Amino acid sequence: MSISTLFKQLFLLTFICSVNLSVNAQTIENKNDSLHSDEPVTLTFGVVPQQAASTLARLWSPVFEVMSQNANFQLRFATARDIPTFEKRLAQGEYDIAYMNPYHYTVFHDSVGYQALVKQKGKQIKGIIVVREDSPIQTLDELESQVLAYPAPAAFAASVLPRANLKLKNIETKVKYVGSHDSVYLAVAQGLVAAGGGVQRTFKTMDKQITEQLRVLWVTPGYTPHAIAFHPRVPKSLIEEVQLKMLELTSSIEGRDALERLGFSRFEQASNGDWDDVRALGLGSFSKPLEQAKERKGTSHNMEDR
Repeated sequence: MSISTLFKQLFLLTFICSVNLSVNAQTIENKNDSLHSDEPVTLTFGVVPQQAASTLARLWSPVFEVMSQNANFQLRFATARDIPTFEKRLAQGEYDIAYMNPYHYTVFHDSVGYQALVKQKGKQIKGIIVVREDSPIQTLDELESQVLAYPAPAAFAASVLPRANLKLKNIETKVKYVGSHDSVYLAVAQGLVAAGGGVQRTFKTMDKQITEQLRVLWVTPGYTPHAIAFHPRVPKSLIEEVQLKMLELTSSIEGRDALERLGFSRFEQASNGDWDDVRALGLGSFSKPLEQAKERKGTSHNMEDR
């Protein structure tokens, strides 16, 4: 074989390899572009920290998994170490979608622009006031000037509702925050306070040796429950899809099972006016952390910038 022929063959082989590499590179580039354009948008879903973060993640993740199937979005679970931190993040608009208590919704709808998406269907939220079984107190009026224990300022059913209703009835009391529902019941049982706020669920699950020393003096009226609301930066098309997925959860066995583990039956479409019953309580000055958060403006970002 002559040097000239060998050179021509090498040149041809090099050319073919070069073309193949170029075609493969273009194919990979086109595939990456396609994947990028079809990739679901990740939405951060914040959940009010009623329980430990690990517990909340375990309960909500199955719901997110069902909703994200064959969807143009993926939901990323998020929460906070405590309620004040959650409130600050709402005030800064950190969550694309959030599950928040009724008071949170009324505050952060006005200050940040969160809009109602869905709420639990057929659900009302209530608080209770408990006293010692042998307490002479038989009516709310007899709580005048007494010390009442509550879990925390922003505990809606166990603190905000009892306090707001006492305020509406012009009954002045002294407030002591003790950190948890269980601590409220203990403080009342031990006679450290005259009464305390809680909810039926925690009262029923409390140690019977404690609750047998107590009685429920009063149950608050029912109010619109927690809201699932979205930040105004989220595109309307995505929100409509999220809402539809939530409303359709009960149409599959997986969805029903996920909701049941969460303790929900089903969702229904919600609107801002659904929480007018909470607004009528006049809660503007009830929780200092919320008031501080209310004054902060949430930072809006376009979805393209995220």
